[in-house]
Amino acid sequence: MAEAIRKENEQLVVPDHVVIPFIEGDGVGREIMPVCRQVVDKALSMAYHGDRAIEWKEVLAGEKAFRETGDWLPEETMDAFRRYLVGIKGPLTTPVGEGIRSLNVALRQTLDLYVCLRPVRWFKGVVSPVKHPEKVDMVIFRENTEDIYAGIEWKQGTPEAQKFLRFLTDEMHVKNIRFPESSAFGVKPVSVEGTERLVRSAIEYALAHKLPSVTLVHKGNIMKFTEGGFKQWGYALAEREFPDRTTLPGAEANGKVVIKDVIADAFLQNTLLVPEEYSVVATLNLNGDYISDQLAAMVGGIGIAPGANINYTGGHAIFEATHGTAPAIAGKNVANPSSLILSSVMMLEYMGWHEAANRITRAMERTLEKGRATPDLARFMPEGEPLGTAQFGEALIQEL
Repeated sequence: MAEAIRKENEQLVVPDHVVIPFIEGDGVGREIMPVCRQVVDKALSMAYHGDRAIEWKEVLAGEKAFRETGDWLPEETMDAFRRYLVGIKGPLTTPVGEGIRSLNVALRQTLDLYVCLRPVRWFKGVVSPVKHPEKVDMVIFRENTEDIYAGIEWKQGTPEAQKFLRFLTDEMHVKNIRFPESSAFGVKPVSVEGTERLVRSAIEYALAHKLPSVTLVHKGNIMKFTEGGFKQWGYALAEREFPDRTTLPGAEANGKVVIKDVIADAFLQNTLLVPEEYSVVATLNLNGDYISDQLAAMVGGIGIAPGANINYTGGHAIFEATHGTAPAIAGKNVANPSSLILSSVMMLEYMGWHEAANRITRAMERTLEKGRATPDLARFMPEGEPLGTAQFGEALIQEL
């Protein structure tokens, strides 16, 4: 009988037969999620011969949920993720003009999934806009609950915006708002606790995977107390909690993780010039949004970029396709399922099922190296063989 994953004594306890809730997703989600599940099930069968398996439990969110329940994100869905700890989701539509600001942000904030984990690497055979995509091999730890994504803002011309303006000018004596009466306002919270738990997770990841460095990416030269605070608190955390396992640039590493920092705009330039200088990156929410998508483009596009939202303290994690719903190609059997499939690899690794995860990764490597890919990638490959969504899944299964 399949059971729920649980957290005991700060360790994830994963039954051999486990329940994994999944959200099919909107648009192309209806095509890529079945392919992902088929690939995962086959990999599990080949790796463990029935000793380990997943019982998939569908839960609703997005357009499908709204059609069936009248709710974009039913409470039953949240209850399932709370109970089973680990789940996976396809891309979701964000309601326009009504409902929640963003379903993805709602999931992250409700479950306090404070790390957005985005590993970025190149697969041989995939055409890239840069000369040496093989040098791009990074893991992004993007803070997931604070910054401007907290959603604290007021629309221009509303009584709330006027009230906030009066507070700024009358009580805080702010004088440098260029056009005060026509301005909208937003608040950017960045906390010590939020910074520390993100940076702690990034350092622990680097140590566990024997990676050389953690780079704090920030814009502290301009936002001195928010992003500047992120930098200062990150360094202080490393010095206080990992004094014998971390060091600073210029010192002899001797197996220690080097903690360094760089201004966000310089980092974006450096990733094009010297990407090999970075391995684990810890950054704030908005910076992480920009950075993870640029790095994905450098290795062939967001279509093969996996992602996860994780609370390492409580164990909750939702793995996801990082791209959108792509309604223009939905139902045409051309969508690329790679992002979701590689996210399922991350899920299996998180669960400790490494043999199955490695099988899928190696199958992806062999399939893409042969030039067999969905049309978005195959059209750029010399002698690329375009495959439909379902056919690409079959090609992966053949390589397992």
